[in-house]
Amino acid sequence: MSSAKSWLGLSLSLCFWGLLDLPTSVLSSTPPPPPGKSEALLSDKPQPHSRTKRSWVWNQFFVLEEYTGSDPLYVGKLHSDMDRGDGSIKYILSGEGAGVVFTIDDTTGDIHAIQRLDREERAQYTLRAQALDRRTGRPMEPESEFIIKIQDINDNEPKFLDGPYVATVPEMSPVGTSVIQVTATDADDPTYGSSARVVYSILQGQPYFSVDSKTGVIRTALTNMDREAKEYYEVLIQAKDMGGQLGGLSGTTTVNITLSDVNDNPPRFPQKHYQMSVLESAPISSTVGRVFAKDLDEGINAEMKYTIVDGDGADAFDINTDPNFQVGTITVKKPLSFESKKSYTLKVEGANPHLEMRFLNLGPFQDTTTVHISVEDVDEPPVFEPGFYSVEVPEDVAIGTTIQLISAKDPDVTNNSIRYSIDRSSDPGRFFYIDITTGALMTARPLDREEFSWHNITILAMEMNNPSQVGSVSVAVKVLDVNDNAPEFPRFYEAFVCENAKSGQLIQTVSAVDHDDPRNGQHFHYSLAPEAANNPNFTVRDNQDNTARILTRRSGFRQQEQSVFYLPILISDNGQPALSSTGTLTIQVCSCDDNGHVLSCSPEAYMLPVTLSRGALIAILACIFVLLVLVLLILSMRRHRKQPYIIDDDENIHENIVRYDDEGGGEEDTEAFDIAAMWNPREAQVGGAAKTRQDMLPEIESLSRYVPQTCAVSSTVHSYVLAKLYEADMDLWAPPFDSLQTYMFEGDGSVAGSLSSLQSATSDSEQSFDFLTDWGPRFRKLAELYGASEGTPLW
Repeated sequence: MSSAKSWLGLSLSLCFWGLLDLPTSVLSSTPPPPPGKSEALLSDKPQPHSRTKRSWVWNQFFVLEEYTGSDPLYVGKLHSDMDRGDGSIKYILSGEGAGVVFTIDDTTGDIHAIQRLDREERAQYTLRAQALDRRTGRPMEPESEFIIKIQDINDNEPKFLDGPYVATVPEMSPVGTSVIQVTATDADDPTYGSSARVVYSILQGQPYFSVDSKTGVIRTALTNMDREAKEYYEVLIQAKDMGGQLGGLSGTTTVNITLSDVNDNPPRFPQKHYQMSVLESAPISSTVGRVFAKDLDEGINAEMKYTIVDGDGADAFDINTDPNFQVGTITVKKPLSFESKKSYTLKVEGANPHLEMRFLNLGPFQDTTTVHISVEDVDEPPVFEPGFYSVEVPEDVAIGTTIQLISAKDPDVTNNSIRYSIDRSSDPGRFFYIDITTGALMTARPLDREEFSWHNITILAMEMNNPSQVGSVSVAVKVLDVNDNAPEFPRFYEAFVCENAKSGQLIQTVSAVDHDDPRNGQHFHYSLAPEAANNPNFTVRDNQDNTARILTRRSGFRQQEQSVFYLPILISDNGQPALSSTGTLTIQVCSCDDNGHVLSCSPEAYMLPVTLSRGALIAILACIFVLLVLVLLILSMRRHRKQPYIIDDDENIHENIVRYDDEGGGEEDTEAFDIAAMWNPREAQVGGAAKTRQDMLPEIESLSRYVPQTCAVSSTVHSYVLAKLYEADMDLWAPPFDSLQTYMFEGDGSVAGSLSSLQSATSDSEQSFDFLTDWGPRFRKLAELYGASEGTPLW
């Protein structure tokens, strides 16, 4: 309190504008002195009434901002009651801005502002004042703190700190729908006057939008604003301070408003009729064409659902909606046929799946169109009916027998002629042949179920007018079993019988195998062969389970009398007709102990001299074996000596006929024959049985399927020709002219292959000439040259 009382003498000169804004609680009832001369003096006289009111608040000054004068701005005056005006008191100012923003006259105590002040940068300064004795520097008054406040003026315009603005409002919104709120701020003092009181107005955007002058809320002002007519709006908003009065400062901002879409437009097809075409060979799910229903809306409001609602093609075609482009894609639903139906009609509907109830009166929100689809004809390959063949054929079927008629037809309207053939990759053994025009599938070689029980062949059908159109069908041929294999022993049976064997003793159990497979199973019968029916030594007992027992019929056997017995056993099956074979059981007589264990089965053991041991016999045999090996080596070395090949003068080389008037491939051009066989062909057939020719394979597939034919040969003629060809191929002594050679096509690209022999030496294939050894003595020389067996020297 003492510090405060000591500064009651400080005076403050206030500007007239500052006095207007002081609160009434700090004003004195006494009028203030004139500016620059007003002082609050400390009086020592007692007051006759209550406590004296101070004229001014001693510790607060006010000064206007943005002073633009050339002289320092007078702020106020400090004065102590100890100051007698003789200059003995020195005033000192310290604190915020002292000496930089504010200065003081140390003699008079006048305070001036020497810089331009901005309330928005700093609203007040806190300073400290002190009075010192000029001579001694002793404080005359305690230091005291006071404040200088910057008085606001309207020097800042309103600003939109968040602008420009972006807003969205649905189209067709009612009038008064809120869009967005904009806010402007004013840096001036909102507590002083109207400098910071802002009023909003719209400068651009009528008559579509309006703005609330106090809140800055923008609203729609026009009904039925259509996005499809105008989607974007640019609205200009102004904010003005001083309550919008004349002279106030203003600022503007831009609000970009977009109308969002609503489903207020129904879809419509731009054309009521579509014409499309599709190939009859088009695969299932392939695209035929597209339809599009136009919708002015966008996004989810423009989504479309396409369906086929009517038409005779609803079962043949389907329609799917493309979610990216909102188009309807028509696809093939089932195979098409130009010959069955040439055109279809579809009624397609396009509808919006998402609707808004308040816009249903603008509908209907679906539309229909008609689609005409024409089926175009294409050249299709032949079609087999049925699409798969299954044939059962006995394995003893005659060559040339027709086992199945294969039928194919051209599905096109032209109905071209069909030619049949066999895919040889499916029949590498060439067991079958098919008539090129009738499709009669025939056997070309004997079938053997035991070799191939199934044949899966592929039949090809080709159009005559267009060879590129080829159809195929699979034919499964099951070869049925016939009883053409006699039962036989599965292995070589060898048994022994002891010298002391008893009558009826079991010495061996035998079984048999049969390559046939009868439906009722195998059942074998065993008996002694007719030539051994009265065998006094052994007998056969059939076990009725496809096995048989071999029993002794007498007791007492002697190795010295007979060491080995060969027992022929007759084995027959239950086939129709029944087949049988004879198997031989080899029985050795052995010496056994009393328990039946074999001691020796070699009769030579009884013939050894008493003085010659078994070891000595082995040594003698070893020496003989070594001598034989040496002799064989010497003979082999002599026979391998290189000698010049000299033609035997005694050999009649004129017995070979060399014919060069035929064409063929490579070494086959020259064919040599034994002239003796031509003089007497029957000489070669020993025993009346013909040997199989191994140097020639039956060539039954004619190249005629590559040559247009005018008529078809009957199946009877085909059967006869095929049978004769096969018979000739199997005949060893038949002339070579039975092989049909076709030379219509020559060269590497032809079916017959190249006729040149230039590359024959580089062929990877090897031909065996071992069959020459079976042609008799007249071919001995060729057999030695080409078909020599292993180990036999060629020279």
